[in-house]
Amino acid sequence: MPTRFRMTRRFPVSMTEDGYRRLKKFAREAELEEGEALSFLFENFTSVTHEENLKHRLSLFLADLEKRKK
Repeated sequence: MPTRFRMTRRFPVSMTEDGYRRLKKFAREAELEEGEALSFLFENFTSVTHEENLKHRLSLFLADLEKRKK
């Protein structure tokens, strides 16, 4: 029997405008709510990311993060 999909946690999140727009677009295309889309992405994180690309993109994001906070 399939397990019931329940949202078990709610937490305040700060996101960049670009990140939120991309989340909304992904959710809309996948016909999911934003919380469901985030759950899908994190539950399937290793299969939806490319490890080398992730490391590179993360280093770029971190290098730019302090400037973006100001």
